[in-house]
Amino acid sequence: MPDPAPRPPAARRLGGAAAALGGLALFAYTLRETGLATVVDGFRRVGFAFFGIVVLSGLRFAARAWAWVLCTEPPHRLRVRDTFPALISGDALGNLTPLGLFVSEPTKAAFVRDRVSLMIALAGIAVENLFYTITVAAMIAGGTVALLVEFDVPAALRVMSLIALAGMVAFLVVAMALVSGRFRPLTWSLAWFDRWSLAPAALLRRAGKLQTLEDRIYTFAQRHPSRPVPILLLETGYHALGVAETYLTVAMLLPAGAAPTLLGAFLLESINRFINVAFKFVPMRLGVDEAGSGILTQVLYGASALGVTLAVVRKARMLVWTGAGVVFLGLRGMTRRELVQ
Repeated sequence: MPDPAPRPPAARRLGGAAAALGGLALFAYTLRETGLATVVDGFRRVGFAFFGIVVLSGLRFAARAWAWVLCTEPPHRLRVRDTFPALISGDALGNLTPLGLFVSEPTKAAFVRDRVSLMIALAGIAVENLFYTITVAAMIAGGTVALLVEFDVPAALRVMSLIALAGMVAFLVVAMALVSGRFRPLTWSLAWFDRWSLAPAALLRRAGKLQTLEDRIYTFAQRHPSRPVPILLLETGYHALGVAETYLTVAMLLPAGAAPTLLGAFLLESINRFINVAFKFVPMRLGVDEAGSGILTQVLYGASALGVTLAVVRKARMLVWTGAGVVFLGLRGMTRRELVQ
């Protein structure tokens, strides 16, 4: 009988529980301040357009799934029909637990182990995430600049926006350095720890594999110069579809006679990307998304309730795809032990 799968450290479990409870409390507070009846009425206005919202979010998954295919090291090959369910399954577990990336990325790799080795799968996921990070940082930075230039925002929000802008620019510079293949943080860190005899023996035994993985990731663009552009276009398409999804949702939620703007949809999607990056440890971004979107729609449309309802509709869409991910995991027949190996 195989050994039971190891549990996360107690500190991580407690931290995850605290994040979940904090998010739930903020969610409840935001709903109370907005008024549950207002949110329910907004949902009623969305109506059958919710199916269009779900389809657009599915196309977003498909864009990243195709990008992952292009990030897989030749001659190994994955298909979109392999990466699409893997992506949804990993996203589902990442949304349901406070462990975020610690759960979602290994799940994706484990899902396609019947097609490629774990090393190839992890390298492809890391390369895709690197290109995705570049587009996320660019989008958040662009949204922040547009917000500060086009709108008179409160002082507190202006300070937060400037901090976010500085962080995203730094993030973008680091990501571009990594893509160039000239910066090897893992190799440098291992050498530093080894020089001072601080590296655990278990880590040193795996140093060769880790450095090989790092080399595959950071030299991918150099070795396959024809792929970065289509990958970046797919990642950009992911964000464009997100703007379209937000535009459609806001159009359904606004009262008769009012119309959304592309700039407003872009700003709302950019803050959603920031919340997803900064609060990945909060399951489904409970409370945080509602609060952030509510603040922004107060600036854009003079109604914080619009942002809260938008975030709740987004949660419902997320639950649909989370359910699909759980179904994919069941059909794949993956065990708990396989997910953590």
